[in-house]
Amino acid sequence: MINIKIKKLLLKKKKTKIVSLTAYSKNIAKILDKYADIILVGDSMANVLYGHKNTHKISLENIIQHTLSVKMGIKKSLLVVDMPKGSYNSKKNALKNAEFVIKKTGCDAIKLENYKTNYEIIKAIVKKNIPVMGHIGYTPQFKKKFKIAGQTKLEIKKLLKQAKLIEKAGAFSIVLECLSPDSAKLITKELSIPTIGIGSSSNCDGQILVTDDMLGISGFYPKFVKKYVKLDRIIEKAVKKYTREVKLKKFPAIKNNLNGQIRRK
Repeated sequence: MINIKIKKLLLKKKKTKIVSLTAYSKNIAKILDKYADIILVGDSMANVLYGHKNTHKISLENIIQHTLSVKMGIKKSLLVVDMPKGSYNSKKNALKNAEFVIKKTGCDAIKLENYKTNYEIIKAIVKKNIPVMGHIGYTPQFKKKFKIAGQTKLEIKKLLKQAKLIEKAGAFSIVLECLSPDSAKLITKELSIPTIGIGSSSNCDGQILVTDDMLGISGFYPKFVKKYVKLDRIIEKAVKKYTREVKLKKFPAIKNNLNGQIRRK
């Protein structure tokens, strides 16, 4: 039986753009849930939260713990979880870990980056009634150097073949990362499942960004990222004001003194 959230997502293709963002905590997820169709607990937390140079060192336990937090802030969005590098390097390993993630977190779906020929792995996971989101183009778990994909006719042909095989394997959607506009347009047209772009033009069915990037607090701002607010400056301003008030003994004020039991809402 198809997840009702996924069913609604599939109906959006060619009708309205799909909004996707990343989250790693309940507080952020609660805000995103009002607007996003998809919330991804991405392995990008390796860079954003843990300061790693790549996404390779995030463990399944890290992913699960953050997903449990994110899930508490979600009511309507489709919750998708990135499977970390090494967690799906064989069919047996992939099935075991995918089932473990679903069981522990209650998420709606998992996401796998494409490498070589992992289509059989996707097919096997889908047969276990676990929805899978694919991912082609620049795949950080497997490619050391960044390169825009689909810049020649041959590359576009290979990407389209990959996308179709992922769709045939049973994926309900696919992320297109850093593809040329022409390749993103062709793949989106040829597939019946939604394409979610990041750095792949507006030709996709939807878009995803790392939330910390678009808020201006990650320090990572490639061309495909639009910084919608300079949140780092807002945070610094608040911290500076707090520091000043503590030193001037303005905080805590009398109104901040405790006069009874406090319950956190």
